[in-house]
Amino acid sequence: PPQVQPFLPQWLAQPKLVQKRINDNLVPIKDVPGIHPRLLKKLQMNGIDSFFPVQAEVIPAILQSAANGYLMGRGGYRPRDICVSAPTGSGKTLSFVIPIVQVLLGRVVCQVRALVVLPTKELAQQVSKVFNIYTDGTGLKVVLITGQKSFAKEQEMLVQKKVTGYCSLADIIVATPGRLTDHISQTPGFSLTQLRFLIVDEADRMIDDMHQNCLNQIVKAAFQVENNSGSNMLFQRTKPGPITAASSCYPQIPLQKLLFSATLTQDPEKLQQLDLFQPRLFTSVCSEKKRLGDGTETEQDTNRKYTLPEGLSQCYVPCDLNSKPLLLLHFMLTMKFTRVLCFTNSREASHRLFLLVQAFGGVSVAEFSSRLPPNERKRTMKEFEQGKIQLLISTDATARGIDVEGVNYVINYDAPQFIRTYIHRVGRTARAGKVGVAFSLVLRIQERRFLRMLRDAGIHDIKKQPVKGKLLKPLVQQYEEALCKLEKTVK
Repeated sequence: PPQVQPFLPQWLAQPKLVQKRINDNLVPIKDVPGIHPRLLKKLQMNGIDSFFPVQAEVIPAILQSAANGYLMGRGGYRPRDICVSAPTGSGKTLSFVIPIVQVLLGRVVCQVRALVVLPTKELAQQVSKVFNIYTDGTGLKVVLITGQKSFAKEQEMLVQKKVTGYCSLADIIVATPGRLTDHISQTPGFSLTQLRFLIVDEADRMIDDMHQNCLNQIVKAAFQVENNSGSNMLFQRTKPGPITAASSCYPQIPLQKLLFSATLTQDPEKLQQLDLFQPRLFTSVCSEKKRLGDGTETEQDTNRKYTLPEGLSQCYVPCDLNSKPLLLLHFMLTMKFTRVLCFTNSREASHRLFLLVQAFGGVSVAEFSSRLPPNERKRTMKEFEQGKIQLLISTDATARGIDVEGVNYVINYDAPQFIRTYIHRVGRTARAGKVGVAFSLVLRIQERRFLRMLRDAGIHDIKKQPVKGKLLKPLVQQYEEALCKLEKTVK
């Protein structure tokens, strides 16, 4: 039977394509229209004189959708929601930070007007850092809510009680879902009724069933009727419906959703749950038409669901279970790999591998896991970036979305089970137009499935790179001694 093509809504079927080759398509910041001189100066002070393609497309789009301040879109219309699907390391954060700071520069009263939701504490910290750089000296207040401080302390950062009622201490909130929902339900005076931008970063992970509820609660809180003063009724938001004479009498603050991800789901049902308004999709994932010699075009590559960074080379090493640790040691000691980020599929595996490499000796190694307190993770990260640690062993949960400076190699010690996991892991290297290599250690029984998974995602440029047993021989004796040492300590 013929294959049924899933019906894609027009915005998904005909997105705005963004160049994925970063280095060939840099746009000088002065050439992107409409950016406030104050922010241009800030960008330059931070060493940024050109934008990546994603930034050059998305920044003006967000600015335009807020051209009439944050009350209404152009001509009184509700601004369209925006979805951005672009590879890891292509500059998504700045593409929402710049326009949001610019739109809020003119605000008079402090209210929560932008809310960024991210799946992990590390990502939230990273994003709030960028916001702090660009709001510095503007009077705009950025508050980070991730549960690293006590609940009461966070409450103090969010609202202040005055004689006249509560007032907000945040213009922009960067948060993880759990803590945010707690504040929505338990913090008196915490209001999202003036929320203008809801940014969901790493959106595919946030649409998963776990966090969908969080997004629903945010939207519910945004359209809640405030019962404190009658004068506020003028700006009372109603869930957007058809425009009527009555509804167009007074301006409403629209709530605009901005979704960012390296692997944005193409599943219309999942996106349906987000209840997007006339969304626009910016993507660098495209079907490329290849020209054949005779001038005819073939539709090749139509199934490229994901794009990987330009400078990334991918290989896989077929192996058996016993040789995996030896292979890693071979890469580190014989091949002298530096700045390696190594992924396992569980915290236990991570920890065990870390202890094993440590017992073997000769490699500066650290583990990066959710077992460690945040300040220790921060320190480890820093030492890795400074090159004091050559091998960082981690699980997916910890490393997702993290922007690590100068990763030369990603090693999949355990082959990932899902294509998304693969994309996110290997995307920790070759960021921002640099080069990098990804090695996957694949057990022989996994090989077919692994290659099929990549092929189904349109990834064909992975090379097989067997490592001969005799190269591992010299490591065996010391490795077995390390194993004995490890068994003793584990007991």
